[in-house]
Amino acid sequence: MIDKLLHTPEGVRDIYNAECERKLMLQEHLHHVMKLHGYKDIQTPTFEFFDIFSKERGTVAAKDMYKFFDRDGNTLVLRPDITPSIARCAAKYYKEETFPIRLCYMGSTFINNSSYQGKLKESTQLGAELINDDSPDADAEMLALTIECLLKAGLKEFQVEIGEADFFRGLVEEAGFNEEEENQLRVLIEKKNMFGVEELILSKDISAKLKTVFLGLPELFGTLDKLMEAKAMTDNERALKAIKRLEQLYAILTAYGLEKYVTFDLGMLSKYNYYTGIIFRAYTYGTGDTIANGGRYDNLVGQFGKDAPAIGLAILVDSLMLALSRQKIEIKAEAENTLILYRQELIEHAVALAGHFRSQDMNMELLCIKDHINLEEYKAYAGRNGIGGILYFETPELITVINLESGEMKEVKVQDL
Repeated sequence: MIDKLLHTPEGVRDIYNAECERKLMLQEHLHHVMKLHGYKDIQTPTFEFFDIFSKERGTVAAKDMYKFFDRDGNTLVLRPDITPSIARCAAKYYKEETFPIRLCYMGSTFINNSSYQGKLKESTQLGAELINDDSPDADAEMLALTIECLLKAGLKEFQVEIGEADFFRGLVEEAGFNEEEENQLRVLIEKKNMFGVEELILSKDISAKLKTVFLGLPELFGTLDKLMEAKAMTDNERALKAIKRLEQLYAILTAYGLEKYVTFDLGMLSKYNYYTGIIFRAYTYGTGDTIANGGRYDNLVGQFGKDAPAIGLAILVDSLMLALSRQKIEIKAEAENTLILYRQELIEHAVALAGHFRSQDMNMELLCIKDHINLEEYKAYAGRNGIGGILYFETPELITVINLESGEMKEVKVQDL
């Protein structure tokens, strides 16, 4: 029974020691980039009413949520997605604000994936939302923020793929698909089941030109040239407007000097149906999962009572950590602590010395010397726990200072410290 309690449930894991330190440092670096762009922090509850994430909002399927009840019988869920929570907050606390609202957040999301998928069921997200701005400039800002975060993390080789939800919706609208057929087509395209797509498209009474566009969706992937190719394939007004938006976006990203990191994918679809404009995903080698994603959701905030366009991004911290590890990109966790080793009779001196250094913003650990433990064992302990140096306190007047990185040892008078 005890052995079982030492393990975590499937889909969650402990993060400790050096790995935890690296993760916190990574989150700090990413958060700093968001602050540089003017984003302000917001925290939302870990669990909310089920209706915040219901099917009508276009978020995660109900079967993939962790649901439970409160004392009043209300259905609650552990948040599977943070964007609807931010939309709720914006509608509640910024109802009268008409100028841009920039918010950033960090927290866990919980999705009850099938066991065979092998994915984490609790994941850390760090994200940003820009509300009250429907311009291509806002789209570009969010993509630039994503790219700058990935560069700050240390990645050098990655790609941000950009799609446009309205391109697909324009084609579906023209084809006259009902909701069930649209959902079926989405699933087939997401699974890259082109035989299924072909079967569905050929069964519909639509023009040969429109059939060609649908069947060619997987090929509409690449550089700016693919947008030109797509433009020549359709005269659907909504789809053409979506392509024009992507062209404007590319021009602004060129002004940022970040165009080399983006490609276009007009066949990109998202499991989140609340996206209304651009959608994007970032990939790098070393992990098959996305490391960041996001998009425009101009109708979601309105579902909570404030008519406001919005766009957001989420950095998937756990996937990013995995990619950095496999690419041998080190997040250097500095050894910030110093260990004061003291004889029992010197405890008053050791406590006073630790207080002196802590008042100067230095991290100090105290440890009483045991006669049966030698100095090498204490040094090994310090090395395992990210301690950079030892102050070896054997007399009230004299301390041996040990630099664990260089191995240097020197004696210093206490009054000289």
